[in-house]
Amino acid sequence: MSDAMGAVVSAVVAFAAAVIGAVIAGRYAKHGAEVGGRKAVEAALAQVHGQAAVEHWQWVRSQRHQSFADLIAAYAALDDVLARIAPEVLNGQGLDVSTGREMQGCALELQAKTSQLALWGPSEAYSLAYALTGKSVEAMGALLRMGGIGGTGPNGDWSSFGRFRGEMVEAYASFLQRAGEIVRDPQQPIS
Repeated sequence: MSDAMGAVVSAVVAFAAAVIGAVIAGRYAKHGAEVGGRKAVEAALAQVHGQAAVEHWQWVRSQRHQSFADLIAAYAALDDVLARIAPEVLNGQGLDVSTGREMQGCALELQAKTSQLALWGPSEAYSLAYALTGKSVEAMGALLRMGGIGGTGPNGDWSSFGRFRGEMVEAYASFLQRAGEIVRDPQQPIS
């Protein structure tokens, strides 16, 4: 073989090797780009999912705190009404219809806020809120029985109202203590 022919064969082999190398390198580059792209998408999805979970947790925590505050405000309204009306009933004044409606409206608001708290949890807080509502309704019922709507004085047992009122205050203290612990716990689960 002549030198010219050897150079041509060498050039053809070199060209073929370069083409084959480029094809192989292209395939590996394509595969690498696909894997890298997939990993980048997976990482982005994980980050978005993590951020969404954090934001959801913060939102639920905010809703929980608001429902605690709403329940405390509803309890305070009913407590104020009971504190205002109880001395009048003790002094022999009967309850008029508007006063009875006011108490019932406050009790219904407390029940509504207790139900709202059930949406946000935790279940322990809901149980304590439910107990608080139950004791508050019992105290209100005792006062209503004593004052008798349209009545002229106490016709019930004053001690039963005092007992129910004391249980209501204890239930409130238990709820308030646990709600405070929940609010202060940054790792409180949202389940």
